Amino acid sequence: MEYKSYLPAYPLISIDPFLSIWSQADHPADRETAHWAGERKRMTLSATVDGKTFALIGSQFNEKACLTEREVTPTKTKYVFKASEAEIIVSFRAPLLLDDFDLLSTPVNYMDIETKSLDGNEHDIDVTFIWNDDICKDGDAFTAMIGSEYDAGGYNLAWMGKQVQPLLNQSGDHTTIDWGYAYLASRSPVRFERVGGHWGLVCEKTIKTGDTMMIAIAYDDIASIQYFEYTAHAYYARNGKTIVQAIREMMNRHDEIIERLEMLDEDLIKKAVEAGGESMKVLACAAYRHSICAHKLIADRDGNPVFLSKENDSNGCIGTVDVSYPSMPLYLMYAPELVRGMCRPIFKFASLPVWKDDFAPHDVGRYPAAIGQVYALSGRRGRERAGGWDDEKSDAHFYPTGQFPPVYLYEGSENIYELRYQMPVEECGNMILMVAAAMRADGDKEFAKENLPLLKKWVKYLETYGEDPGEQLCTDDFAGHLAHNVNLAFKAVCGLAAYGWIMEKLGETDEAEYYKNAAKRMGKSVYARAKTDNGTALTLDGNGWSLKYNTIWDKLFGFGIWDEAFYQAEIARYMQEANAYGIPLDSRKTYTKSDWIMWASAMAETKEGVEAFAKPLVKYLKETPTRVAFSDWYDTVTGRYVHFIARSVQGGVFMPMLKKMWEA
Repeated sequence: MEYKSYLPAYPLISIDPFLSIWSQADHPADRETAHWAGERKRMTLSATVDGKTFALIGSQFNEKACLTEREVTPTKTKYVFKASEAEIIVSFRAPLLLDDFDLLSTPVNYMDIETKSLDGNEHDIDVTFIWNDDICKDGDAFTAMIGSEYDAGGYNLAWMGKQVQPLLNQSGDHTTIDWGYAYLASRSPVRFERVGGHWGLVCEKTIKTGDTMMIAIAYDDIASIQYFEYTAHAYYARNGKTIVQAIREMMNRHDEIIERLEMLDEDLIKKAVEAGGESMKVLACAAYRHSICAHKLIADRDGNPVFLSKENDSNGCIGTVDVSYPSMPLYLMYAPELVRGMCRPIFKFASLPVWKDDFAPHDVGRYPAAIGQVYALSGRRGRERAGGWDDEKSDAHFYPTGQFPPVYLYEGSENIYELRYQMPVEECGNMILMVAAAMRADGDKEFAKENLPLLKKWVKYLETYGEDPGEQLCTDDFAGHLAHNVNLAFKAVCGLAAYGWIMEKLGETDEAEYYKNAAKRMGKSVYARAKTDNGTALTLDGNGWSLKYNTIWDKLFGFGIWDEAFYQAEIARYMQEANAYGIPLDSRKTYTKSDWIMWASAMAETKEGVEAFAKPLVKYLKETPTRVAFSDWYDTVTGRYVHFIARSVQGGVFMPMLKKMWEA
């Protein structure tokens, strides 16, 4: 029996935006393994059983082993194969425990192999795993490599990398790492050698049915992020830990770590089913590694966690606020400090002289260079025409791959940014809500206190401009800019209320009452102008309709701005507008965003209500013809990917689970 896919792509190696390897096929040996952006990053696994060789993982000339089972959990992708009279179980695991930042940031994944006899007889199985040298470079051009292997004391270690390595030599969107060293570690033999015209790391061993085999797959990027004034390594190395020490620790702690990962899987799946049934379970399992490995976790100069996203498939901006905002439900559930880690670079950049505006910035650079915002730099020289999302007349322009100067050092004596590329109301609301939500999740007040001057500035911006936003960019401008955007105005309302909530927790009762009342007044005013016969309009002039996902904070915090009748009317309208693969983002197009669908699903008060939103999304994952890593922007009629691959925003599908947790 061959298993048909229920996901368009399956995560195999999940480390960070550069080290993110997927299988985009029904059978993992149907295609070469690839980076989320499509560039080949080849891994092959084969097994010779009683003299006959079978392909298990990666495109090969060998006959494919029969795939009999596939399982994806939050931290594991498991394949079960039948090869002759042997069963071979291959599990890829990423140690992504959100409450353990050292483990979370350690760039080591496990591949575990188990074998069984299907006929009661003992069989010899020759297992060969090859990691191709294209993992170490961006592009397919021939590159001189260097590598070696040695006995590491209790296990074997092999490594490889480019002979010439300019660290952090590029930034951009569809790019992969071009520096650093790949490692394989195992108690089985490993070596660096030529394989099929390329260099690679090879692990090879003959085992008997009933035996197991474990390989640690690691990558040391040497330099992870240019974080303003200094070059940062991953968080695990902040106190000097080396990659070899990290690999040794992962080898020695394998069983303990696997047990912890299985406990996390069990807990997350249980919470998913309770919140939204089997459909919610599929989404949680599909989104967990997907969202986390779109980030890099580092420490700032003071040792504080900084959790930097890459805006995958959308210019590659780093630390983008309107990517962090939709992703945060997952992190609020397990590690609110990571939400603060998303905010830290924005507060740092907004405090510098180069940032002269009264609103929050969109981002802090382009991955892996957090050297100040470059996406909205004034002038056109050096830009390439992006053509817009779905409109040839679109104003969108992105820079090609390249390096930028440290713009964070510019003194701001002249305006270096173009206002039309900023998202003023969007990002002010996002930042205030992120700070409030992290405080709501764990009670920590210090972060808000430290950043109060900027929060005060941004809440005043919302109070002044949020009730009827002028024509400006927002996170959902795929069909063109909107003035009088109701959902954006609702975000401003929730931003005011969240700031009032923060002030209340900090003991500033007068300011708290002022902003809580301001939020209620603005909320009633916007609703009165936006109300239609069935829900609310897209814009304040009464046209269209849209998902009002920003209002969910009213429910989560208990602000009391809108009553239950408001939410029920919204849900009824969404169900009325639903297509085969979900609810469109708004009335202008048939495409949608998966994160916002699941934010909106949290308006429902029952598990069945949430599942009504989740089921069509699961149907999309199963039936889409586009084999990319869980696209969050897709068409609800055709099921085709529109844009956006492997983005951190899929952390947003956990919103109904967060709501249930906070209600408990």
